[in-house]
Amino acid sequence: MAIEGHAAFGDHQTWYRITGELGSGGVPLVVLHGGPGCTHDYLLRLADLAGDRAVVHYDQLGNGKSTHLPDASPDFWTVELFLAELDNLLRTLGIADRYALLGQSWGGMLAAEHAARRPAGLRGLVIANSPASMSLWLAAADRLRAELPPEVEKTLRAHEADGTTDSQAYKDAVQVFYERHLCRVVPMPAEVAFALAEIDRDPTVYHAMNGPSEFHVIGSIRDWSIIDRVDAVSAPTLLVSGRHDEATPETVQPYFDRIPDVRWEIFEESSHMPHVEEPARFTEVVGGFLRTLS
Repeated sequence: MAIEGHAAFGDHQTWYRITGELGSGGVPLVVLHGGPGCTHDYLLRLADLAGDRAVVHYDQLGNGKSTHLPDASPDFWTVELFLAELDNLLRTLGIADRYALLGQSWGGMLAAEHAARRPAGLRGLVIANSPASMSLWLAAADRLRAELPPEVEKTLRAHEADGTTDSQAYKDAVQVFYERHLCRVVPMPAEVAFALAEIDRDPTVYHAMNGPSEFHVIGSIRDWSIIDRVDAVSAPTLLVSGRHDEATPETVQPYFDRIPDVRWEIFEESSHMPHVEEPARFTEVVGGFLRTLS
């Protein structure tokens, strides 16, 4: 059973979906989607982790079923804004004193920022497919791009240089990268395709914070890093990444090196979305970790 609602966040609304009962025995799991600027939809299979725990999905401000602000200036969209929204949601749902987080991609970056503040109620953290810094991410992206067919990489570079990244030729070239390093299930699962289409429908947040594609990052998070603060994370932490992930091992390594209580699972048949590329194993690994929390 799932229920939906909205949490007032200043003058805006954060949409959420709860699968299971918040009052059940297991630690509630709050799921943070990627982007920035995507929606919860591509992570809906994580509802399979419900049972003796509630699983909470939500759409971050500016996205999906939450308030859209297409006229907001780019500097409105900050890490601090989304941290405040998360804190507000935890309080609204009455779970701020006991919860776990699973953040995927940008959501994992946001979850790490939250955890580095050592909130008293955080019982556990899953950082899935997330870099510890954007400089590491961009270096990895350059290496992965160099392995693309030459004509694909030439098309990408030409349109990025000309500022024509909204062209169909650029989008087609991006798709080649995505099928290797974003989601290796072809065609993409319906929920993944829907979430990516939602970015196209309202790219306000994605363009302001990220840029036109996963590997052409020119937005406000281009200089983001948590490496010098991540050792403040005290909650038990599970790292998840795929062998073919755009979040390559070197982008994840600082989390493993610096978080005191940490373990790392690499999914050999996956890229950036092992929850849809190896769903049974993902549920087993993450579910096993969540059952160790109290």
